[in-house]
Amino acid sequence: MKRIFITIISLLFLIDCPFINACTTAIVSGKFTKDGRPLLIKVRDTDELQNKLLFFNDGKYEYIGLVDSRDSLGTSVWAGSNSMGFSIMNSLSYNLNAGDTTLVTGNGVLMKRALQTCATLEDFEEMVKAYPGLKELEANFGVIDAQGGAAYYEIGKNKFTKFDANDPMIAPFGYLIRSNFSYSGDRKEDIGLIRYQTAEDVFKEAYSTNNFSFQFLIKNFARCLKQSLTKTNLLENIPASSEELVFVNYQDFIPNYYSTAAFVVQGVKENESPSLTTIWTVLGFPLCSVAIPTWVKGGKELPSVLQADSSGNAPLCSMALKLKEKVFPLIKGYSTRYINLASILNKNKDGIMQKLMPLEDSIINDAEQELKRWRIKGIEVSEIRKFYERVDMQIISFFKNTFNL
Repeated sequence: MKRIFITIISLLFLIDCPFINACTTAIVSGKFTKDGRPLLIKVRDTDELQNKLLFFNDGKYEYIGLVDSRDSLGTSVWAGSNSMGFSIMNSLSYNLNAGDTTLVTGNGVLMKRALQTCATLEDFEEMVKAYPGLKELEANFGVIDAQGGAAYYEIGKNKFTKFDANDPMIAPFGYLIRSNFSYSGDRKEDIGLIRYQTAEDVFKEAYSTNNFSFQFLIKNFARCLKQSLTKTNLLENIPASSEELVFVNYQDFIPNYYSTAAFVVQGVKENESPSLTTIWTVLGFPLCSVAIPTWVKGGKELPSVLQADSSGNAPLCSMALKLKEKVFPLIKGYSTRYINLASILNKNKDGIMQKLMPLEDSIINDAEQELKRWRIKGIEVSEIRKFYERVDMQIISFFKNTFNL
């Protein structure tokens, strides 16, 4: 009986639950970004609301991964980047294995293996060809590397199909987007089309204004408050103040009730050190949290607010979830479908997101200054750790003084 219980718990760490796990993802070729560096983003949707970062040295390469908090051993990684600048994430697909009821348990395990062993897209392709667990996969895997590679791999139980963001025939504008269907799958089974179209609208704007940057992905993609089907734009006609309760329907937005993190990787140019690959993580509900950068070069001493504390959870994620309670205050009925917009944005500028943005801007500006120096003289572990200490102090102080958390 005990063995059965352990097996069930182990599977819970591995299984993507249908429709709740409705991630929206994208990759951008460095040929089309403002600074020439490729980009990768995943807005993670899951009922595992507590997420954390972990540093791993259990493979050929060291890496940082986004992990479920209760997965203490880090058996599955849901997005990550390694010391060679190889980065990977996924969105669950619902049309690759159409008609097949085999349990999908291997997506996070595959990504962990890739981060342990792969330096390039070619390495990843060879790994997949020899991978024994394809029958346990059904996802769109987005990958970038330090050689300028950027591609999606749609992997199901019988095959994988590559879509290269550097191929103008496949990605004429240098980017690719995936929600919860695959182009190589059964298109009658598509899921996530509204979020996909919203993402397309956002990316068309970025392309037309030459604004592909990690900042754009964090602020305009991961926190997009537009919805393509209804043409809703929650940035219009915002409430007067946070004292109001102004509920609006909140379905099929890119950040949704089950969004637990945004994970953005800013890659490197071909002549830059892979150690400069920068991981920007927004832990917790994206509208109630801030982006913090990390670098694999810094080793296991990650910012304390991104790692599990004595509770087993990351402090930033826990604080963001407390703020989320104000955003979704309804506790009965269809509580996840209605957002209190006044708590996020209002004309008094005292909404949660409005209060958090200056903090995030300060962290971004600090990181940009460090990166500017590191790209000239090289990245130093001691300087990374000093940066982490500053960020920890900022985050803890700000959330305590501003939100009493």
